Amino acid sequence: MSTPLRESALPLTLWRRGKVREVYEVDDARLLMVASDRVSAFDVVMAEAVPDKGRVLTQLSAFWFQRLGHMMRSHFLTASTDAIIAEIPALAPHRAQIAGRAMLVRRTAPVAFECVVRGYLSGSAWQEYRRAGTLAGERLSEGLVESARIEPPIFSPATKAESGHDENVPFGRMREALGPDLADGLRDLSLAIYAAGRHTAAERGLIIADTKFEFGLDLSGHPMLIDEVLTPDSSRFWEAAKWAPGSTPPSFDKQPLRDWLAVEREAGRWNGEAPPPSLPADVIAATTSRYREAYRRLTGHELPEDA
Repeated sequence: MSTPLRESALPLTLWRRGKVREVYEVDDARLLMVASDRVSAFDVVMAEAVPDKGRVLTQLSAFWFQRLGHMMRSHFLTASTDAIIAEIPALAPHRAQIAGRAMLVRRTAPVAFECVVRGYLSGSAWQEYRRAGTLAGERLSEGLVESARIEPPIFSPATKAESGHDENVPFGRMREALGPDLADGLRDLSLAIYAAGRHTAAERGLIIADTKFEFGLDLSGHPMLIDEVLTPDSSRFWEAAKWAPGSTPPSFDKQPLRDWLAVEREAGRWNGEAPPPSLPADVIAATTSRYREAYRRLTGHELPEDA
């Protein structure tokens, strides 16, 4: 287990800081993304970091970028620490901050929608369906239960949110904003990537209940897959053997942390706002274990200590 990194500080110009990542400018054509071990739940960032979380997000994304590279163009260049330092020698003294958690990528113009694919009815989709029988305002079949398989999978875009929850929106809204050609292309590409990822996960005994992709446009306006791909932060992974319609199986992500915080809220020890309560060591360890297990199950390898 690596020393947790809450925030990186590198000798590059900071381009943006997100919920999990710092993104640095390398030159006019490239950026460096560094995934920290920050973790949030119920829209609140925890004071403690979760060891190895950032390395799992980076190395698992690299696995998928390379495995699915024949299907689409992406911004991925390398997640090899040695290769990154060879390209940016100034980072050599800062290897401990970037080892396994940094990714060198091409610059793009991000598309302002999350491209969400849902193969099972869970999370916010289940909440809306239970309330109104719809998803993003569009009617679904009657009689569905929680965690029911949706066939064919549904493309359900969402607006991006820097804080708080993304908002599910009808596909028509995305088409109006982006134009039908680009919107239809991103929908079709998202469904194809999800299908390929679902097939790989099924071979490992896992279900990808839903996932979200992000895309950017290159200088010619062509879409490229960006950010992270099929990770525990962007996807809902379930153990296939434990799935049954009408219930929610445990997920390979920060579920131990969410479960513990939910108990704290129900007991009146936390009001759901910042500052959050301090996380017990066993909850942090259990969360790290879930992330590492997701990496191991999907890739067939243990998480490398210094990729």
